[in-house]
Amino acid sequence: MNYQQILENIYQEIQPFAGIGKQADYIPALAKVDPDQFGICINTIQGETFMLGQADTRFSIQSISKVFSLAVCLSLEGDELWKRVGKEPSGTAFNSLVQLEVEKGIPRNPFINAGAIVLADILLKHLPHPKKISSTLSVIFVETILLITMKK
Repeated sequence: MNYQQILENIYQEIQPFAGIGKQADYIPALAKVDPDQFGICINTIQGETFMLGQADTRFSIQSISKVFSLAVCLSLEGDELWKRVGKEPSGTAFNSLVQLEVEKGIPRNPFINAGAIVLADILLKHLPHPKKISSTLSVIFVETILLITMKK
């Protein structure tokens, strides 16, 4: 399979949409990002890397970290995870605490801030030395906490 060609096809396919929408500027880390940059990368299980654009440019992942946190937590906890966080839409803003009060402390889903905090707690529980957070979990945890504190 020609992964490089796939990346180039993706880039060409999304070009008509470049410039549409508004860049989030309510979070300083996002406001500083060049909205015209684009990068994409695939790392295969065979150890091959395919890149296009500014794929090596570091950026703030913000709430996307919640998806990664959920994937790791599911692999660690399985269905037990759903005893601590729900799977339902909240119907309120991602930083709202109203639903948390109604649900007796169980966040409606892992993608609202309260749910992300539960995921961070689960991740920390599984670390052999929680005070020595690995770089990957540190990024996930810090991005989640940063987003929560910026919205208060």
